[in-house]
Amino acid sequence: MAQEKKTKTAAYNDQSIQSLKGADRVRKRPGVIFGSDGLDGCAHSFFEILSNSIDEARAGFGDRILVSVTRDDIITVEDFGRGIPLDWNEKEGRFNWELIFCELYAGGKYDNAKGGAYQYSLGLNGLGACATQYSSEFMEVEVFNRSTHYRIDFKKGEVAGDLQKEPYNRRRTGTKITWRPDLDVFTEIHIPESYFVDVMRRQAVVNGGLTLSLRYQKEDGAWNEYSFLYKEGILDYVRELAEITPENEVNETEGKVGTLTVPVFWEGEKRGKDREDKTEYDVRMEVSFAFSAKTQRLEYYHNSSWLEHGGSPEKAVKSSFLRAIDGYLKNGGKYNKNEQKISFQDVEDCLILVTNCFSNIASFSDQTKKEVTNKFIAEAMTEFFDEKLEIYFTENPGDADRIATQVLINKRSRESAESARVNIKKKLAGTVDVTNRIEKFANCRSKDKELRELYIVEGDSALGSCKLGRDAEFQAIIPVRGKTLNCLKCGYDRIFKSEIIVDLLRIIGCGVEIGKGHKDLAQFNYDNLKWNKIIICTDADEDGYQIRTLILTMFYRLLPTLIEKGRVYIAESPLFEIVCKDESYFAYDEKEKQEIIEKLGNQKYVVHRSKGLGENEPEMMRKTTMNPATRRLIRIMPEDEAATREMFEILLGDDLEGRKRYISENGHLYVDLADAY
Repeated sequence: MAQEKKTKTAAYNDQSIQSLKGADRVRKRPGVIFGSDGLDGCAHSFFEILSNSIDEARAGFGDRILVSVTRDDIITVEDFGRGIPLDWNEKEGRFNWELIFCELYAGGKYDNAKGGAYQYSLGLNGLGACATQYSSEFMEVEVFNRSTHYRIDFKKGEVAGDLQKEPYNRRRTGTKITWRPDLDVFTEIHIPESYFVDVMRRQAVVNGGLTLSLRYQKEDGAWNEYSFLYKEGILDYVRELAEITPENEVNETEGKVGTLTVPVFWEGEKRGKDREDKTEYDVRMEVSFAFSAKTQRLEYYHNSSWLEHGGSPEKAVKSSFLRAIDGYLKNGGKYNKNEQKISFQDVEDCLILVTNCFSNIASFSDQTKKEVTNKFIAEAMTEFFDEKLEIYFTENPGDADRIATQVLINKRSRESAESARVNIKKKLAGTVDVTNRIEKFANCRSKDKELRELYIVEGDSALGSCKLGRDAEFQAIIPVRGKTLNCLKCGYDRIFKSEIIVDLLRIIGCGVEIGKGHKDLAQFNYDNLKWNKIIICTDADEDGYQIRTLILTMFYRLLPTLIEKGRVYIAESPLFEIVCKDESYFAYDEKEKQEIIEKLGNQKYVVHRSKGLGENEPEMMRKTTMNPATRRLIRIMPEDEAATREMFEILLGDDLEGRKRYISENGHLYVDLADAY
């Protein structure tokens, strides 16, 4: 019996214990402070500096914040507040710059519950400025007050010179901090433009009247510039989401497409404690909401921090809104007999809501502040919502009725979709094997999913030439018989009665996606996909293009993830074969045909126009459509999802007037294409 080899380790004794000191407390363990040593953590270090400027503006000092980001990842945050105190602190016996930028757990926000310098602060723990300095390659801090201009520099977490002071007699006050995150600390420091845009827009939303400006330098040296200002804060934001402006905001909403109610704004304050033996504190609450049949959005903020993981405000919203609407449905007799009650998902599917709350004691789950957990905050907000919703439903019966009707529609649609998922699971449960073979499906020999290709071809005639022209080792063929259903216009019941669609889904193998977006999955598992490429191969004529479009529509509605992952392709088939002597040349459009003819010069040639894939010789199919070395494939990618969705809806949806209008305005662009056929 073989003996196990034991690896010797270094001695573990009293001398093995060590403590990190100074900058190493962050530089060697950045994830403890920032939640990650990757890009997320690096991005949060910026948010820590921005938070301090926001706290100053909320305290009433300064109404704008400027941020610039260079292409070599140098970040500057500049505010117009009072300026960080950097000079000598008699009480602590040290310079304030040392306390703020070189000492964890040092700051001016620990007395908030007693009415300190900042009543409702985003920066609470005295960590952010110091931790960001510690994790920087370099940092330059400038402070302006009406008498002095201060500057102190840091490098790799250490001070790089004495505090510099010079007389200053202008009116400008504030703080300007410039730094580059350190690649020795973070694995990635190139924070994308989208992050800055998202964070600064959110902060403008929850700090009404504060202007946040961003300059972001692109790789070519040019600057993208943004400015965010919501004068009425979250109310303006909800109006934006609901596509309502103050000018058209009226009580009557019947004529507004998708709008069920106009935006509401409530605010209030409560005082309490998380436990009997704890300190009392104040909670200030703001909420704005509207109900919409078109848009859904829930966002929670506390002391300006976006609560990505919710916490206390989310609990309050869920319980209060569900209780209020369920009570209205019960009292109004709107439920059917023995019908199950609504869930919050049914409410959420038509609700636009933003909460913006503040407290001078806040228990965030960690330094990243993505969840607030105070018990009293949840209680205060629940009581606040219960009171306000009861009055709202009583005083606005028209709104209440529209809300209740839409929530019931959401509920019944959800239940119908859940029922459909169960049925679809049964239909798609079969596997493609010898005992359960799909008619006319020609499988390939390889079992390697990284090699296998599925050709979806037009009709039985194309099946023959493609089957003989393929490489049977890794290429499989399935014909579609006639035109598939328009999956945008058909309900799920009809879609899954189609043998063509069900056969295709069973062969593809990863199930089907049903529901809004990709949140609701009906037995969909991307890992079960059996193919590296799914290739749609149809004739190069109007019928072939229509079949191709209908198949793409099926993927768009039932398997959008395969498009997102770049698994769906179109095989271009040649429109012309030009034969000269014993050589054949293939052209895929009129332009290519002319180019080939010009190259042949005065030689005799014959042009054959394709009559369809079924008429092509297997050798021609192998050379032009099947052989990876010579074929032409178009990869379907969701580069502009909104434009794609709009075009599908225009051409294949229920908007007949929109389709007529599009054809009348754009039909002339396709006349030449139509003439070719």
